Amino acid sequence: MVTPIATATAVLSPPPHHAATGHSEQLLRRRASLTADDPDRARLRARIIEANLPLAGRLARRYTGRGEPYEDLAQVGALALIRAVDGYDTERGTPFASYAIPTILGAMRRHFRDTAWAIRVPRAAQELTYRVPAARSEFGQRRGRLPTDGELAGHLKVTVAELLAALAASEVYRLPSLNELQPGSNAVERIALIGAVDPGYAAVDDHMTLRLVLAALSARERQILAMRFHGDLTQAEIAGRVGLSQMHVSRLLKRSLAQLRAGMLN
Repeated sequence: MVTPIATATAVLSPPPHHAATGHSEQLLRRRASLTADDPDRARLRARIIEANLPLAGRLARRYTGRGEPYEDLAQVGALALIRAVDGYDTERGTPFASYAIPTILGAMRRHFRDTAWAIRVPRAAQELTYRVPAARSEFGQRRGRLPTDGELAGHLKVTVAELLAALAASEVYRLPSLNELQPGSNAVERIALIGAVDPGYAAVDDHMTLRLVLAALSARERQILAMRFHGDLTQAEIAGRVGLSQMHVSRLLKRSLAQLRAGMLN
């Protein structure tokens, strides 16, 4: 007599590596027949995922060499496999591999499209960048030389402008680190070779703004400011030259400077 425990043990036993997909379908059908609160559902789910992780790994290897570590791609594939296991409908009669493989490959493509690019690039340009290397190689094998931009665009059935946009987009797939050492530069980092904004530009802006603010002052206030900050005279010396008291000169200086500050901040 076959006991329920023996049946469960047989179902949950590791499948032969050459029949993982077929065994997964058996496990999926067994899981679908169980009630939602049956503890065997979780164990069956884990067994199906474990049995098909090598499939996700093989699919991840298809995308290696495109700038993403295999470990990251394998993780994307594993997560997609879990979604495939949870979303598979045993009633449709579709082989599990026919459902899981497109699910995993779709996740890989979305990973490259949405997260792998350093800068957001339109999907059409991304897909075109993936087609360019193969098209260039195929053209070279046929003609014995590299194609021109026009020939390559014609081969890909796109416009030259679309091709050039895709080629430009490929340059920003991975942005180099600013701290990357430049070859042949005696350990000079990239950031040291990047030009900076000339601080003189800000000085020009400030000078032009200051001229407008000064023009709003009276002639006497401008004269007093010039004597104080350009001529380096004391308040007493300024008072003697303009015929005012030192206290009056002090009040005019404070008022003028406050007006200048307010004008420069606005």
